[in-house]
Amino acid sequence: MVKSWLYYLGLMLVVSCTSTKVTLRNGDLLLVPAAASSLSGAIDRVTQTAKETHYSHIALLEKDSIGDFFVLHAGSRNGSERLSLADFFKYEAQKGVDISVYRLKSKYQSSIPAAIHEAKKWLGRPYNYSYILSDQKLYCSDFVQRSFAKDSIFTLEPMTFINPQTGKTDKAWEEFYSKQNLEIPEGKPGCNPNGLAASPKVRKVGKISYQYK
Repeated sequence: MVKSWLYYLGLMLVVSCTSTKVTLRNGDLLLVPAAASSLSGAIDRVTQTAKETHYSHIALLEKDSIGDFFVLHAGSRNGSERLSLADFFKYEAQKGVDISVYRLKSKYQSSIPAAIHEAKKWLGRPYNYSYILSDQKLYCSDFVQRSFAKDSIFTLEPMTFINPQTGKTDKAWEEFYSKQNLEIPEGKPGCNPNGLAASPKVRKVGKISYQYK
């Protein structure tokens, strides 16, 4: 007998400010909050939007034919991969952290099957630590943007690495690119989790957190 995915994963799903549980759907987007320090914080500092989101990672949720959930994403640990929802929390989120769930608005839902099919074409590619667009390596928001590119759900924008509080290039990014012997790709086309979350084509539906047993 196949156990329900909820029991099997030991997931507790909550919506902030209410007791209503989130019903995850095929094609939902998972947004991981940024940590205050490290590269996660550096990403968040230079990619803020008017919606004041604070995310450093984004992934695409897939519900398979028997109802199990998998995550398609480009992560720094294994590059572009497909893994269980439980493993996603284990490797990509801190223990007990709430991950935000975003969903394409109704008029764009038809793009999801093709996007998931496209996402699987990118599996196995290494992680792109330069964040300069490449067909050989991908980073998280790049992976999601490419998956939905056929229907132009998300767009590329000029990247910036300037800290809005100082008006200067963020020191963490200066060190990051210096170690790679690369010029900072200021103004080059790209995308980021905060920008995708701010798209008018998606809406936030709640949060989920994984409770370890």
